[in-house]
Amino acid sequence: MILAAPRGFCAGVEMAIKALAWLVRTFDGPVYCYHEIVHNKLVVRRFEQLGVVFVDDISEVPPGHPIMLSAHGSAPEVVEAATNRGSYMVDAVCPLVTKVHHEVKVRANKGYRIVYVGHEDHEEAVGTMAVAPEAIHPVESTGDVDALPSFTEPVALLAQTTLSHRDWEGVLDAARQRFPDMWTPGRSDLCFATTNRQAALTAIVERCGTVVIVGSANSSNTMALEKLARELGCESVHRVNRASELPDDITGIVGLTAGASAPEELINEVLDRLAPTGGIEEVPITDEDEYFPPPRNLRDLIEASGSLASFSLGGPPSPIPMVDRKVAASDVLDVLIAGR
Repeated sequence: MILAAPRGFCAGVEMAIKALAWLVRTFDGPVYCYHEIVHNKLVVRRFEQLGVVFVDDISEVPPGHPIMLSAHGSAPEVVEAATNRGSYMVDAVCPLVTKVHHEVKVRANKGYRIVYVGHEDHEEAVGTMAVAPEAIHPVESTGDVDALPSFTEPVALLAQTTLSHRDWEGVLDAARQRFPDMWTPGRSDLCFATTNRQAALTAIVERCGTVVIVGSANSSNTMALEKLARELGCESVHRVNRASELPDDITGIVGLTAGASAPEELINEVLDRLAPTGGIEEVPITDEDEYFPPPRNLRDLIEASGSLASFSLGGPPSPIPMVDRKVAASDVLDVLIAGR
């Protein structure tokens, strides 16, 4: 078994899970969350066990309850509605998505036509396009770029953060041919965690007869990993929510990775299920030490509470005035479930 590294939870997912866990621990239930906090069935199920109610419309939330908005980013009108309806609202949007929202707003205000590369029905794309719907033109393929009108206004190119690097590059090249003077951000919109996981898979796939990818089908970066493994020539690729979905006839050298919203316990399940007789080798390509702190208003609440829970795993409440970056989000969930 060859383990790709990095794999699993990214900094944005860690932050969002800890933030929602804090709300569950702090407020009398139920706590409501707009859309799945992250795209992973196990994580969502764990929070449902803790009494979190996931909704697809803010109007489904009874007035006066705490509300969290998911890590994928929300439309401005959703943020406003949640602020007005909830007793307390926390927006757990990933900072990398916030960066794209800001770029959309700035370019639209400057009169640009924005070509946005993304999956039109994905929650991140829906929220981003709602920032300036009159100025944005969604595309998913080079064909979509060819079908765009010839704009008289300046053109900017922005992207969904969890896209496959290969898909992005093809559309980027096509857009540059159509609009040679097109503006692009100085730093790529593609999430570093998504790019790292794709690079880590690329580093091991040639050695593997089979690749197993842990993650949910509604996770864009997970599906990009599956697509990449096939494009790189692996004939046996299995994307699973958990180990029980694996076939029983897997043999040979197996590569294992996981999408950015898949907890480590699911990876360990796969290892236990396959029980490799030839050992386990981890192939790291980079260290991820990025940390995204909880949203500002949640940090203020934590500091004001005076009893912070740094989620010190079984011990008494800690005086540290924020969720501890050294404690894994998976462990936070485990502790909450155990104490339910």
